[in-house]
Amino acid sequence: MARFAHTVTVAALDRGWFEEAAGTLVDLLDASREGPGGSVVLADGRPVEGLRLLKGRHLRPGARYGEVPAVPEGVGEAPVKHAGAEAGDSPDAPQAVVLRTWRPSHSVEAESLVEEDGMSLKVGLRLSEPRRPRAVELSLSGHKPGGGSLYRFSGRGKADLAAWWAAVDRLPSAPPAARAPVSGRAVHRLAEARLTLTPRPAEGGSWRITVVLSMRGRWLLRPVGAVVLFFARGPVERGLREAAESAAGEWNTALAGLTPLHGEALRAEIADALVNPDGATTL
Repeated sequence: MARFAHTVTVAALDRGWFEEAAGTLVDLLDASREGPGGSVVLADGRPVEGLRLLKGRHLRPGARYGEVPAVPEGVGEAPVKHAGAEAGDSPDAPQAVVLRTWRPSHSVEAESLVEEDGMSLKVGLRLSEPRRPRAVELSLSGHKPGGGSLYRFSGRGKADLAAWWAAVDRLPSAPPAARAPVSGRAVHRLAEARLTLTPRPAEGGSWRITVVLSMRGRWLLRPVGAVVLFFARGPVERGLREAAESAAGEWNTALAGLTPLHGEALRAEIADALVNPDGATTL
């Protein structure tokens, strides 16, 4: 097994604001309803930009959502395929999102079905206690129709947010958490990889996050995988470092431009972002 690690420093996210923003978003969606043509309408009557109900009942298990493509100027409005329509009946409709569970006080589960570059992808997302998120679980599977086992892969990941907040609340001099709050595992016929993120508080109120990537071959290919990883160690280390530094830079830039609003101001800002994403200001 080959192991690669890199540590980055990022600006800290305020837990109280994060949980308030998450709860506000869930409440806005929970109060929404189905509008004309399958549109999703907020309580104030404004439609959520680009989101349409393709099949089923809004916010009920099995409801299928998708985006309506933009209509070129001078062309009539694109038809919306709604309950019972062809697009809604196809479980493999490109870029469709199927709601599996909507219980805002307990959990929300959704599944995305995407066709991209000849690959069929299925992405599952589960959020525990959405109003004050405690955990996010992600699953991924993909295959190329007719491509055989070499074109199949799967993965699972989990972010234990309760463990994350506990880890960053420790003293800077304390050792890092024994168990990584964020972990993921990807599996292919030839190899498997595991990724973990472990945070700890740093001076000045920032966070230091250690990213660890472990890789190995599977079955009879383990010796071959070890040889390949030996020669590829440099590029893999460089790729991990560049990806971690790039993600940290984007995170820091986003938080630097963030104006943490609260209460009604936060609710109004999130609602505006839902109905007009391009015109939304910072929160």
